[in-house]
Amino acid sequence: MNRKILAATAAAITGAGLVTAIALTPSASAGQPVTSADQAQSEMLAAMSRDLKISPEQANIRLASELRAGVTDNTLKRQLGASYAGSWLDAGGTTLTVAVTDAAQADLVRAAGATPKTVARSAGQLDAAKLQLDAKATSAPKTVPGWYTDVLTNSIVVLANAGGETAAKSWAAKSGVQADLVRVEASTETPRALIDIIGGNAYTFGAGRCSIGFPVEGGFVTAGHCGTAGTRTSNPSGSVVASSFPGNDYAWVRADAGNTPRALVNRYPGTVPVAGSTEAPLNSSVCRSGSTTGWHCGTILQKNTSVTYPEGTITGLTRTNVCAEPGDSGGSWITGDQAQGVTSGGSGDCTSGGTIYFQPVTEILSVYGLRLMVTGAPPSSTTTSPTTTPTSPTTSNPPGGTWAAYTYYGSGATVTYDGSTYRVIQPHTSMPGWEPPNVPALWELA
Repeated sequence: MNRKILAATAAAITGAGLVTAIALTPSASAGQPVTSADQAQSEMLAAMSRDLKISPEQANIRLASELRAGVTDNTLKRQLGASYAGSWLDAGGTTLTVAVTDAAQADLVRAAGATPKTVARSAGQLDAAKLQLDAKATSAPKTVPGWYTDVLTNSIVVLANAGGETAAKSWAAKSGVQADLVRVEASTETPRALIDIIGGNAYTFGAGRCSIGFPVEGGFVTAGHCGTAGTRTSNPSGSVVASSFPGNDYAWVRADAGNTPRALVNRYPGTVPVAGSTEAPLNSSVCRSGSTTGWHCGTILQKNTSVTYPEGTITGLTRTNVCAEPGDSGGSWITGDQAQGVTSGGSGDCTSGGTIYFQPVTEILSVYGLRLMVTGAPPSSTTTSPTTTPTSPTTSNPPGGTWAAYTYYGSGATVTYDGSTYRVIQPHTSMPGWEPPNVPALWELA
């Protein structure tokens, strides 16, 4: 979606959650000239139509629904507290279901425009159980390629390769997780970091090659297995400032002076604008850009997934049915015009299909204090030394407060606006029209 459409949609979202359907039509439909943003939107709809096997019109409607669902889900997550047990969209991406452990909260979910489902365990309980498995990652059998929280079945799923089901159950039992909480599922996944072959939009480091993730002020973010701190990169030239792998799979590269980060993702051909980083709900569509296989789309299957590569276990990843191949590592994942993450690794290929995981981008931005480049913000050529310690971005303050547009606000951030102090509910990159009083799904009075 282009920024004007996104802002109009966001402005129509109230504290109650979902709103009625909003048409997302290119500006040309109103007799206006077609802009580069309109063209990028059309190209994204075409890719979704191809990979999700839906019409461009259905893809357009789906993106609008997913944007509303994301804001509603984050609002309910805050309101439900310990009763929140996860959420997901239906296969068509139009109906949001929110699980709760307290049936008395069902009316609150309905009032927000979502469908409630009462379950036995909260999202917090599922995450705590998964942490027990994560703590035993080093002893996981080689036949266990990964595990994840599955909010649809209110359980923890442990994946097992052929013949490894018994070993998987035994390992899960030794972790201390209740037996009735774990489901072992057969899997053909053989995940590995996608780092070997590169082509098109890529960067190199030593003898390896990877894909650029999202441009940030001063450089770009990518996968952690694509270079350790201090590693020099080429095309663009720069240095890896910080990297985490395994455990996590993210890194950020400070580009050398003269390089210009822009709020764009390659679509092969063409580009897609990036307007923010609002996290999409489960079952949302998502598209991936990588230098080996280009542009492919699918849906988000699970979040908070742990995956074991030969190098070790990565936690907190998002699992998808989008394909990728070696060399796509570090590449961009985007829903509509909202950044989602960077490619980590997975199984399969783009001929037979596969299961691929991405590292959520909001965590990377928060950990390293980075500012995502978004549409509407002027491009900023890098002028600092690659060895300089990163600093917080500076922005001009609006009259009467410290809140500023085109600024990333992470968890716990506070701002002042019109004499009041606000605290972030949902990490995001601010846009004009998203002033704290206007978007209660993103800000609360401190």
